[in-house]
Amino acid sequence: MTQGIYVSAMTPQSGKTLVALGLADTLFNSTDKLGFFRPVHDGDSPEQDSALQLMKRTFDLPDSRCRGGLSLARTREILASGDHDELDSAAVSIYSEMARECDVILVDGTDLVAHNAATAEFDLNARLANNMGCSVAAVISAHEAESVEDTVNAVDVTRTELRQAGCDIYAVIVNRADPDEVEELTRRAKPGAHNLPVYVIPEVTAISNPTIAELVDAQGFGTDLNDNSLDRDMKGIKIAAMTVGHFLDQLADGDLVITPGDRTDVMSATLASSFAASLPVPSGMLLTGGFRPEGAVASLLAAAPFPVMTTDRDTFNAASAVASTRGTLGGAHPRKVAAARGAWSQYVDSDELAGRMNLPRPVKRTPLRFLHELVESARADRKHVVLPEGEDPRILRAAEMIHRRNFCDLTILGDPEQIKTMAQSEGIDLNFEDEGLNLIDFQHDEELRNRYADEYVKLRSHKGVTKEQALERMADGSYFGTMMVQLGDVDGMVSGAVHTTANTIRPALEFVKTREGVNIVSSVFFMLLADRVLVYGDCAVNPNPDEQALADIALASAQTAEQFGVDPKVAMLSYSTGGSGSGEDVERVRAATELVRNTNPDFEVEGPIQYDAAVDASIAKSKLPESHVAGQATVFIFPDLNTGNNTYKAVQQSAGAVAVGPVLQGLRKPVNDLSRGCTVDDIVNTVAITAIQAQSL
Repeated sequence: MTQGIYVSAMTPQSGKTLVALGLADTLFNSTDKLGFFRPVHDGDSPEQDSALQLMKRTFDLPDSRCRGGLSLARTREILASGDHDELDSAAVSIYSEMARECDVILVDGTDLVAHNAATAEFDLNARLANNMGCSVAAVISAHEAESVEDTVNAVDVTRTELRQAGCDIYAVIVNRADPDEVEELTRRAKPGAHNLPVYVIPEVTAISNPTIAELVDAQGFGTDLNDNSLDRDMKGIKIAAMTVGHFLDQLADGDLVITPGDRTDVMSATLASSFAASLPVPSGMLLTGGFRPEGAVASLLAAAPFPVMTTDRDTFNAASAVASTRGTLGGAHPRKVAAARGAWSQYVDSDELAGRMNLPRPVKRTPLRFLHELVESARADRKHVVLPEGEDPRILRAAEMIHRRNFCDLTILGDPEQIKTMAQSEGIDLNFEDEGLNLIDFQHDEELRNRYADEYVKLRSHKGVTKEQALERMADGSYFGTMMVQLGDVDGMVSGAVHTTANTIRPALEFVKTREGVNIVSSVFFMLLADRVLVYGDCAVNPNPDEQALADIALASAQTAEQFGVDPKVAMLSYSTGGSGSGEDVERVRAATELVRNTNPDFEVEGPIQYDAAVDASIAKSKLPESHVAGQATVFIFPDLNTGNNTYKAVQQSAGAVAVGPVLQGLRKPVNDLSRGCTVDDIVNTVAITAIQAQSL
């Protein structure tokens, strides 16, 4: 039977969307068939509702499992008339339709559909929850509370009101709490009749503070003075109403500077600050009063490393408008979504919360589910990964996403001033004073370079390496980062966004070495198809492996598959199946297959076998009817790099598969390579994979 959870805001500005997103994250990991429903949606149609689009995009929900009921305007008309039948009937009807294909439906309640009608809105949400048979997840905002006592009382009042309305209580969650009061609130909030904890989530300023893009959308500010990206966080507001010297003393990184459009002194000083490495850079500048700079000043603003906006409002009214604008999760802001998911994972026990429901386990592994599981697995046993290519903006953007999602500690290598300048110009929010986020100026950290060089000399003394040569090696980020892994200062390394595969792997081959019993380093790609995950090896490292190397690749690939939840059934691929063909290449695969079998592994292996017989049950039945692998293989070992690399790219491009990798295997400690054409998501996924590999060491 379908289970429903109704997310209901019990106070204004509760930040309910964060809770809905977090609950969806929790439930998505527990069921194949999650649904999301908003009985009252914003806009004229569900397509205009930002919360619906957020859930559809984040969890890849089809239209049939992500739906809206009536529009906000129509709902207000119904509430005014006192006739609730239309709203109730529409909600129950749509919910019932969704229940035919959902294991659990998350219902997102109303957002203050009528001003000064809190009682009517509570009654509406309680009635809808009861009519649909949903348990209620009540969300309370601590943001406006004057004391911890007020919030604790609000929790008790919420439980009383819901019980009196006949609602089943699934959870009570306090949101937007003062970070300094989270611990006390958690301790003092009573667990309720079923002895279930109340979860407390602090205010997340990365969400509540608007981006510059949100300010522009909400207030209609002009943006034609330069073409900088508006996707950057506003951390504070500074109104330039004092002399330049005093104003610069007050300015901080990420501030929005508000100044009359004729204050060229403020504009020039702010620009100078943004170009000085040791001074703060604002998130943007708003010119008020309808004044527009011309000539040289306009040219300078066009080159500013931050967006410059204009408005006809005076400074006071413009500042008031900015201060009243609140950030949301509904827009296309992946960084805000990452921050929300990170806060949820840190302050909510998802396993406990999911355990309050009895849901069937997922049977499919879609790409989205596999990637979601990567992050959750990495978070379960937190590790530390080094990124040696800190001067690449993709690395910094990925680091921001990882830090916000809070599943891994990071160390970034690079020149601090260059990294800071790049982060500011790209609107990337990285504070290296935060816990779990480190920056090392590796080329100028003499203590670490000497320590690592001494270790390198010791490990490579048989090659006659001198201290001078070792110091030169440690000036290379790949060598420095790999030595961090070798000495246990970090748990793994991810590189290759800028450098070649050889540059990434060479240091690891020199001194990290292969695991005991492993002869070669190899790689796999996880190929994420529509409903399952396949493992392809080796598609990136070994050009022409002999039979022993093929056997090693097969064993390592099966172990990697198992580590990431893929049941290994290994197909040793060739242009011939079974005993139907002969020739040097076929015999090499046949010999490799026997070597694998002779090691008595805990997995099935078949070879030589053609790809079609490995994946298609009907072909397998005619070619290898007795095989336990044919037709159901999950791990595919290609006879050479040429075949493997071309095949994975053909499947990726022609079948729409998501290729995750290459994932290096066989090393004593995890070092992984990136494609130089990698995306931010590729980097995030590879860091998660590296962290998971480190968990087994």
